[in-house]
Amino acid sequence: MSRLVMKFGGTSVANIERIRNVARHVKREVDAGHEVAVVVSAMAGKTNELVAWCTEASPMHDAREYDAVVASGEQVTSGLLAIVLQGMGIQARSWQGWQIPIKTSDAHASARIEGIDGSEIIKRFRDRKEVAVIAGFQGITPETGRITTLGRGGSDTSAVAIAAAVKADRCDIYTDVDGVYTTDPRIVPKAKRLDKIAFEDMLELASQGAKVLQVRSVELGMVHNMPIFVRSSFDKPEDIDPHANQPPGTLICSEEEIMESHVVTGIAFSKDEAQISVRQIEDKPGVAASIFGPLADANINVDMIVQNVSEDGKTTDLTFTVPAADYTRAKDTITAAKAKIGYARLDTATDVAKISVIGSGMRSHAGVAAQAFSALAGRNINIRAITTSEIKFSVLIDTAYTELAVRTLHTLYGLDQA
Repeated sequence: MSRLVMKFGGTSVANIERIRNVARHVKREVDAGHEVAVVVSAMAGKTNELVAWCTEASPMHDAREYDAVVASGEQVTSGLLAIVLQGMGIQARSWQGWQIPIKTSDAHASARIEGIDGSEIIKRFRDRKEVAVIAGFQGITPETGRITTLGRGGSDTSAVAIAAAVKADRCDIYTDVDGVYTTDPRIVPKAKRLDKIAFEDMLELASQGAKVLQVRSVELGMVHNMPIFVRSSFDKPEDIDPHANQPPGTLICSEEEIMESHVVTGIAFSKDEAQISVRQIEDKPGVAASIFGPLADANINVDMIVQNVSEDGKTTDLTFTVPAADYTRAKDTITAAKAKIGYARLDTATDVAKISVIGSGMRSHAGVAAQAFSALAGRNINIRAITTSEIKFSVLIDTAYTELAVRTLHTLYGLDQA
């Protein structure tokens, strides 16, 4: 017998018919003798609707009341799923974040989980064989007792954190895709589903544009060494053997559990990028701080950074990227600090895309990035900026060449035959 946490996203619980389908997945695991906790998102589109109502009520709304409103979507879903499970003869009870409790920071709308008491849920597993149906995305501040939310995609984080708290054997993330692919199959039809992927590789994929999982959920999985299994909720529940070693999907686990890792695991891309170049700044200590300090104060994340010094060594150009959503704020922030920075010109571009090549195997292989630069040059794709880390490198290119670049690199590293 295993203890499982099963998480279902918004498309999986979009209506009562789909909630019944989710209930059949849960029943399959219960009938197999497993102890089960289920974490649910709001029905597809409901959170967006609730957010829009808050904005319509007041564009400058109180973040505490915003959380009180948007957390209600998950409350509805958890109650409905508990009702359907009870109708199937399964002992089930819904739980809100504050009832467990899931204790969080007081950063409303983007709170972080600080602790979960899973003792009552574990007790009910043993005493009542009860399925816990938990509202994802929400928690409570211990100091004020106010409801908090964890940011968009927070139900993934809720699920992994709860899995760690109840000492589950695995956390299954049911979604509208059947696993993690080497890249987006809509861009590269030859993309292959990965049977297993290391936490580190998945963390890079998630942070560089792959939208399968929220980054924070992968971080938690890695910290607690909690295996995460990404699978489709649209597979027929009755066609799946709950005793199979690994049903269709992708297991995210520690690198030690993967017998043989490829040099490159996957290719991620993001078109939600903007480039800002600060031209002809006096090359002296403190210049970078005068640029990136105000951006940090404005809570704007800076990604790729490239610095070019002039031939005479007196001036420098500093180029960096920010999320497209923060482009206007970043540009205004730098403009406002012009007197302190002392630049001559500001150049910007929003028609850029970031392509990231990820793989733990890069640690022991030289020349992986050089191959990419040569292949992209062969396709006449100009590289605007480059960043590297131990298991990843990223290039910034014109958006128009995104699909060509992804296909070229996917083939280059042998992922078509993965």
